[in-house]
Amino acid sequence: MESNVIEVEVRTVLPTSGGCAVFLGNDEKTFVIYVDQAVGSAINMFLHHTPKPRPQTHDLLVDVMTALGAKVDRVVINDYNESVYYARIIVTAANELDQKKIVEIDARPSDGIALAVQQAAPIYLAPHVWEHVEDVTEMLNKMEGRDSGDDELA
Repeated sequence: MESNVIEVEVRTVLPTSGGCAVFLGNDEKTFVIYVDQAVGSAINMFLHHTPKPRPQTHDLLVDVMTALGAKVDRVVINDYNESVYYARIIVTAANELDQKKIVEIDARPSDGIALAVQQAAPIYLAPHVWEHVEDVTEMLNKMEGRDSGDDELA
């Protein structure tokens, strides 16, 4: 993994007409990734620790990983091409002798984000992806009814 990746976190998940908008960012910038309704709902449930009546697909995957001594270490959104994001889930596993293994798994960013939120693992962006994304911080602040701070001179 590159040492100069940028850490981001999920700011919020909002419904759209075609799925969900996942807003990710840090103090410098916020950007949006559009995901399908099912994964957007899963991310939102993990964010708010909403109990589910039955395990969902992401729960099943984490249960299997846990049973095998593995966990999500981090997620890296590592590329962007023609409005499609790409990601890698970095999983660490330990065997019976406490030897560690690191595995990188190609994944949709939406699934990676869901697993990272569920397991409290960090989410990173490659620098060239970070430079490409549009900053939507001001738009998100307006949507959430927060002021940008320009009116505080009164």
